[in-house]
Amino acid sequence: MQEPKKALGIIPARYASTRFPGKPLADIAGKSMIQRVYEQAVQADSLGLVVVATDDERIADHVRAFGGAVQLTRSDHPSGTDRCAEVASRYRAFPAVVNIQGDEPFLDPRQIDLVAKPLFSGAAHISTLAKEIRDPHVVQNPNTVKVVFETGGRALYFSRSPIPYFRGGSVEEGIQRAYFFRHIGLYGFQTEILQELTRLAPSRLELAESLEQLRWLENGYSIQVQLTEKETLGIDTPEDLEAALGFLRANPDSGF
Repeated sequence: MQEPKKALGIIPARYASTRFPGKPLADIAGKSMIQRVYEQAVQADSLGLVVVATDDERIADHVRAFGGAVQLTRSDHPSGTDRCAEVASRYRAFPAVVNIQGDEPFLDPRQIDLVAKPLFSGAAHISTLAKEIRDPHVVQNPNTVKVVFETGGRALYFSRSPIPYFRGGSVEEGIQRAYFFRHIGLYGFQTEILQELTRLAPSRLELAESLEQLRWLENGYSIQVQLTEKETLGIDTPEDLEAALGFLRANPDSGF
């Protein structure tokens, strides 16, 4: 029997962060953030290997200490995608790569499997996640990226603006009719496509919205949007960390 296809999971982790320096090493109820992300990722059935990609020896030493795999990268990468591409170039045997955000310690492993699925079938160059928005404030928030997609799930556009524009009705009515979806920044790539993406110059729409995925769309790459009902909890600031600790205190049986 043929072995099932497996993807390479890569967790980019930088120590230098303007809003939260040392974030990957932040303690969350007895475990570092990067350890929690790693332990969630290795539970995904679709991943054959999970590697932390970092340019910082402190993070690398910590990952080795808890038994994780780590690769040191260059320090001048403009994005996590470029950091992933450097590490993926060392593991060409994997047909697909999943870029796992290093600041989402409560990521559900099934969401990783959901992202990996269309890559194995060749249904898309890139895959990602989205969740239906049910809060009008989230629709209007420019820090929340929205996505619209065709009936088969191919992404048409990503924006910080409310999309689609609900002409003749309110945002609340649009929510009731399931028009709005929030993009969740978990990405999967066909391995060779990932290398191609790093050679693309920043695009006009990308620069306007400050959204890297628009560069890929503008250059003709397909992005498959997979829908999830599971909420994610990213940690960008110390205040977000306090919210995460509050979540753990309120949900002692959550399994985290």
